[in-house]
Amino acid sequence: MKFNKNIFGWVMYDFANSSFTTIIVTVIYSVYFRNVVVNQGELGTALWGRAISISMLMVAVTAPIFGAVADFSRAKKKFLFYNCYLTVIFTALLFFVHAGDIVKGMIFFIIANFAFNSGNVFYNALLPDVASRNEMGKVSGWGWAVGYIGGLAALLLILPLVHNNWIRLVFPTVAAFFGIFAIPTFILLKEIKKPSKRTNYLRTALIRIKQSYKNIKNFRELIKFIISYLIYNDGIIVVISFAAIYGATRFGMDTKQLITYFVIANVTSMIGALVFGYIFDKIGAKKTISITIIIWIAVVIWAFMCKSIKEFYFIGMLAGIAIGSSQSSSRAMLVLLTPDSKMAEFFGFYSVTGRIASILGPLVYGEIARITGEQKWAILSVVLFFIVGVIILQTVDEEKGKMMALQWKEDGDQT
Repeated sequence: MKFNKNIFGWVMYDFANSSFTTIIVTVIYSVYFRNVVVNQGELGTALWGRAISISMLMVAVTAPIFGAVADFSRAKKKFLFYNCYLTVIFTALLFFVHAGDIVKGMIFFIIANFAFNSGNVFYNALLPDVASRNEMGKVSGWGWAVGYIGGLAALLLILPLVHNNWIRLVFPTVAAFFGIFAIPTFILLKEIKKPSKRTNYLRTALIRIKQSYKNIKNFRELIKFIISYLIYNDGIIVVISFAAIYGATRFGMDTKQLITYFVIANVTSMIGALVFGYIFDKIGAKKTISITIIIWIAVVIWAFMCKSIKEFYFIGMLAGIAIGSSQSSSRAMLVLLTPDSKMAEFFGFYSVTGRIASILGPLVYGEIARITGEQKWAILSVVLFFIVGVIILQTVDEEKGKMMALQWKEDGDQT
């Protein structure tokens, strides 16, 4: 397979947007919000969980509309552009959030996280434009691997700011990183254009949303996978959202130690995404994802039993392998089970179910931490999401699902 400029343009968005996930959601802003903006113990943890949940609810409401409109207008790249730079703007505005600015800190983050996750609906739906079906696992793995390189680069970039305790300057720096390195995507990536016509997009979107819920019933294996995904992905969302807070509160890790921790985790995430991308193409999607979820279960139980910072670093290495491989493989499996003509539309459905589920996990984690005053007990709630998710995943007939998606393509758009 040739690594051409179209693929390069696609994976560069992963390089760019990982700065937001790594620095804002996981490492710096989450801890800054809890410890500086709120500074009221586990109330800050609970409010952070609520901010994550609210932004996911907003995505859940709008993603089907965005997906349907993009699919109809053949404008996935245009919608990706809008959401990308909305994220950039509100990430930069976090600079103006000071101690005690709880409402402002939540609103700016909620909008940024909403735009970020909305953009991913269109980014994921562009994968078939750059890779054939039998190469999607590999290309998706490349995307995640390059993404973790981007996250690593962003961590190293902000290190001098953290060293000088210029924490608020980190936020516009991340915004600039995201905005600049996303440019190659919009220049190099060529979206496959199909005929479209001028129409009332809102009305069309509502019609296609109704159709998408009707159409997706024809894909039982896809529905079972989405149910599985929305449950185990909730566990992943919780880990991403609270990992730094967990390390800071349970082990007293400072910002420099947290950056070191996530530098290591990003390296193993890159390795996991690359290695499991090839494993995906060799043994199939269901087996690959099942392996990664088992790794996740081990990570969470180990984190609960962990006694020291040194041990927590090793947990981070294993978690890195799990996160890179599970997210990459999940994205590729969805594509394999989805007909080409319904890609953006079903990605909207995929996103809405995932975001609805993602409302629950952060809320549960934050409230358990607030009620018990101890995040050690909150982390145990995550195990249930992974166990239930992997059990449901075993009911998916992968080969039947892929055949159904291909058959729909052969027969044409049946809506």
